[in-house]
Amino acid sequence: MSDAPEVSIGGFKDARRYGRETLSARSYGKALLAAAQADPRIVVLGADLTQPTETYLIRDQMPDRFFMLGIQEANMVGVAGGMARAGDIPFAHSFCVFITRRVYDQVAMQAAYPKLPVKLVGFIPGLATELGVSHQAIDDVALMRALPNMAVIEPSGPEQIGAAVAAALDYDGPVYLRLAIARARPDESAPLQPLELGKGLVLREGADVAILASGMMVAEALGAADLLQAQGLSATVANMASLKPFDHALTERLARAHPVMVTAENHSIVGGLGSVAAETLALAGVATRFGMVGVQDVFAEGGTTPYLMDKYGLTARHIADKALALRRRA
Repeated sequence: MSDAPEVSIGGFKDARRYGRETLSARSYGKALLAAAQADPRIVVLGADLTQPTETYLIRDQMPDRFFMLGIQEANMVGVAGGMARAGDIPFAHSFCVFITRRVYDQVAMQAAYPKLPVKLVGFIPGLATELGVSHQAIDDVALMRALPNMAVIEPSGPEQIGAAVAAALDYDGPVYLRLAIARARPDESAPLQPLELGKGLVLREGADVAILASGMMVAEALGAADLLQAQGLSATVANMASLKPFDHALTERLARAHPVMVTAENHSIVGGLGSVAAETLALAGVATRFGMVGVQDVFAEGGTTPYLMDKYGLTARHIADKALALRRRA
């Protein structure tokens, strides 16, 4: 947009109407509040999860733009669709599994099909919860990717939260924003990361292995690169926060430049980051040694996140082991 102010964060420049406060916020609640202060069209909807979805800031500071719908997510998405038709930009919130799988038909017909600017915001993705199968969203990316017009974003963490909110707002259509709940105060010294729909972000350059990761698995991928370096191998790590649209060009380029490629996601290996990367390489005719780290098409038991990530093979060690096994393959 030509009249947008140019904003620079972390050495990157973005022209966004939502300003520095949104882009540099390291918590979702603060980023959404800053964006709402800049754009009167933003309204916020909740399904009885105000605290864990960090929407209490809007409730307390902008009560006339906060709407609590109660535990009725399907109705919430329908209301969001109606508000979008009236000119609002609704942000609807719940846990990942409830804002996608439970309300799939409403999302398809009330947001995706009419291509309305409804922003669906889900928390506790994948194995990031102790609450077991009913709260573990391991298929949400696959479900949302399958809907035409729907964009899917999963930032790596606090350093990319503000840019993720701005990217969701810049897209004139429905967005699924997949977020992990912050467990600790964010590191203010960590460099901010930009986020552009359809673009991956290379965080580390190497020659022997390419690792594509999303969400909380970006940190594990960087840890895997350290483990590989200890064995004399260098790895490229790319943050693929824009899961749809996807950076096919970067994926193809990295596959051609490295003898091994591994994807890492806190999601089923069916239909998520690994699937879209494999589709990309197959359609481009790129042959490489390729592996996927993720939940292996099973429902996971309840437990702490570190326990579950180790049990189901989602740690830095598992990523490094996958890369090493692929390198040994003839």
